[in-house]
Amino acid sequence: MMQDLSETRLPRLILKIIVFLILLNIVCVAVTFIPIGKLTLYNLLFPGRPRFPFGENPSQSFNLTINNLDAMVASHKISGISNDPDSYRVILIGDSSIWGYLQEPEDTLTGILTNEYKIRCENRPVEVYSFGYPSLSILKDLFFVDKAISFNPDLVLWFVTLESLNQVDQLSTPLVANNPTMLNQLISKYDLSYQHQEISIWDRTVINQRRNFADMIRLQLYGVMWAATGIDQEYPETFTLAQRDFDIDATYKGYTNQKISESDLALEVIQKAIEKNPLIEIILINEPILISSGKNSDIRYNYYYPRWAFDQYREIINTYITQYEIKYFDFWDLVPERNFTNSAIHFDLPGERLLAEKVSQIITNHCES
Repeated sequence: MMQDLSETRLPRLILKIIVFLILLNIVCVAVTFIPIGKLTLYNLLFPGRPRFPFGENPSQSFNLTINNLDAMVASHKISGISNDPDSYRVILIGDSSIWGYLQEPEDTLTGILTNEYKIRCENRPVEVYSFGYPSLSILKDLFFVDKAISFNPDLVLWFVTLESLNQVDQLSTPLVANNPTMLNQLISKYDLSYQHQEISIWDRTVINQRRNFADMIRLQLYGVMWAATGIDQEYPETFTLAQRDFDIDATYKGYTNQKISESDLALEVIQKAIEKNPLIEIILINEPILISSGKNSDIRYNYYYPRWAFDQYREIINTYITQYEIKYFDFWDLVPERNFTNSAIHFDLPGERLLAEKVSQIITNHCES
């Protein structure tokens, strides 16, 4: 009798487990259409972060890399401000140099502009917010430009370089690759020439989404240590300086004929972002790069760029911004070689201050015009 009862219950138990898993995945699929990333303890129990979550060693940085754009923006201090501003808002878009790699928050470009310049515009204080994120992709930048628009900025300063504009890397950047739904929305909204990404129901299941959900929860937990310490990245005591000496190598991204054309650059993304947001002032800035004086520096500016590639890029972008009447500043050679740290686009504090001086002038001049 006991055996018969067990044999009856076991199939029912298995059936219940299967039904539960099916229902769980249905709920998970439905949840992916709901912006649950906006649910946050930041700007409530914890202060908002001055830059987006990013970290490879969470136990040291009290931070981590996540893929949910809503959760990233919700953790940012800009989400804690009023939608009816009494300040003049400036948002900086760009890569890790704008995010502030190796820099304390107050020593980043945003921190210096905020704490040292204290700019005012028409009797309103100027507030500067960093929407920089550590990867080189203009398409990734568009994610943040689109998010920035919802905060009614008075000015958006968009920092670019050849490596962020190269077409071959646009879709492979992790944040872009891991957000196909948002990518498809932006392709449609901005009428971009990229193909829409296929998204299956399987992609939305709890099995595939479990890491994203776990990361969003972990981000909230790290808010406790962030609030207590103000630490949001790991600061190594030593690091390897960016390369200054090079082999005889003029290659770049597989271009065998040493020729870059306009079609090789994702300039369309910038042009469409400006065209589709006519009420927002967007200014483009070619960010400083390391210009080496080391071995074979007559062939390469730095690890990223042979001279021929970067020089052609500057010619192309100058022609493009003239054609589309895009406001543009070229600061490519602003920061001396000695002021770069572990990368050809990362600056030390004096380098940050050099750039901050130029950017403060742009903000002031724009305010007065």
